[in-house]
Amino acid sequence: MDDFIAARSQMALSLGFHIIFACIGMVLPIFMAISHFKYLRTKNEIYKGITKAWSKGIAILFATGAVSGTMLSFELGLLWPKFMEHAGPIFGMPFSLEGTAFFVEAIALGFYLYGWGRFNPWFHWFTGLLVGISGLASGVLVVAANAWMNSPAGFDYINGQYLNIDPIKAMFNDAWFSQALHMILAAFVATGFAIAGIHALMILKKKNVLFHTKAFKIAAICASIAALLQPLSGDISAKDVTKRQPEKLAAMEAHFNTEPSTPFIVGGIVDEKNEKVDYALKIPGMLSFLAHGDFKTPVKGLNEFPKQDRPPVSIVHYSFQIMITLGVLLMIIGGLYIIALIKKRSWLQKKWLFKLFVFAIPLGYIALEAGWVVTEVGRQPWIIYRVMRTAEAVTPMPGIAYSFYLFTGIFISLSLIVTFLIYRQIKMVPKLYDPTDENFNTKINKIL
Repeated sequence: MDDFIAARSQMALSLGFHIIFACIGMVLPIFMAISHFKYLRTKNEIYKGITKAWSKGIAILFATGAVSGTMLSFELGLLWPKFMEHAGPIFGMPFSLEGTAFFVEAIALGFYLYGWGRFNPWFHWFTGLLVGISGLASGVLVVAANAWMNSPAGFDYINGQYLNIDPIKAMFNDAWFSQALHMILAAFVATGFAIAGIHALMILKKKNVLFHTKAFKIAAICASIAALLQPLSGDISAKDVTKRQPEKLAAMEAHFNTEPSTPFIVGGIVDEKNEKVDYALKIPGMLSFLAHGDFKTPVKGLNEFPKQDRPPVSIVHYSFQIMITLGVLLMIIGGLYIIALIKKRSWLQKKWLFKLFVFAIPLGYIALEAGWVVTEVGRQPWIIYRVMRTAEAVTPMPGIAYSFYLFTGIFISLSLIVTFLIYRQIKMVPKLYDPTDENFNTKINKIL
């Protein structure tokens, strides 16, 4: 494997693995805080059990995320030293603040896990809420750093030198808000549907139905609301990308030629050699509307950019199609659930509704990964957009190909271990977390 390709592959693998745990760390503590709040208000012991079950899951996933995040920080220095040499002083602030948020999250989680029966109940709840707030802050800060790579700001680039550095302006660059909003909603969609789907599966199996029904409702409501809001953030992102990275938008739509009333392309097979898309459904004027707010303004095609500055069109287009398709499916499922809550209460007892959520378990994370491919690959060939090319930033260490295989093995091992631990937690629900179950062990739960 070529060293340059190996370095990029290793970074992509690490990011793709870590982002799942980062999203869970942003969202699951919020679900936990909601459940704990309901317990404090209702004194229903089932909510206490749900809260404890989710908190143990958070501890497992937090530890795994810490490992993968640490590996990423080392990779930035080892694989991309030239990038970090120049970019570090500029966008180092969000990374530093993210580290602070991470430590606050770790400390708050420690207080929360060992605070049952030891703290004032509402202070204990606050420590759990702080875990969620810190997790969200970490996610926003990391996205701000990534947004800077897409919309570099806070410095003057003169004769190859980075001068007049302003870290605040760099952090709050033009892309940070749209990317952070889209990422937070995506995290709620992906994590919410995954958790709701797991509880839906347990309901279908008729195991601890009341326990899983209450847990399902919390996750499903949050996921459904986020799914219905996501198109709004997508529209904000599309208009933002149109201004800042027009070639990325063109690649997302495999849009080669500038034309008025630019159509929105659905599906199709990209033919980069002949610069066309075969077998696609084209909606006239829709891309113009999404990009500019009207149906006639032309959207720049890829033919207006030098070929060496164009992103890999096929990868970006197919990833965008996957993200959009799965996003629409999740929005439909979320919409059906909201309708069930408001008007069609009988649907809440139907197996087909729970089966939809089980089907949706992996969809949010697949869409999330596809979205990150669009964001990162769509920026290529630049690591800092129109400032530094990716090829200029990488300095592969010796034997990077072997390092890639080693990291792949580590991530696969971590995935198997986490899957086993989460499965074991689910199996322990009757004994440890559901007070209505005949197997519930009161003595153990007093200790816990």
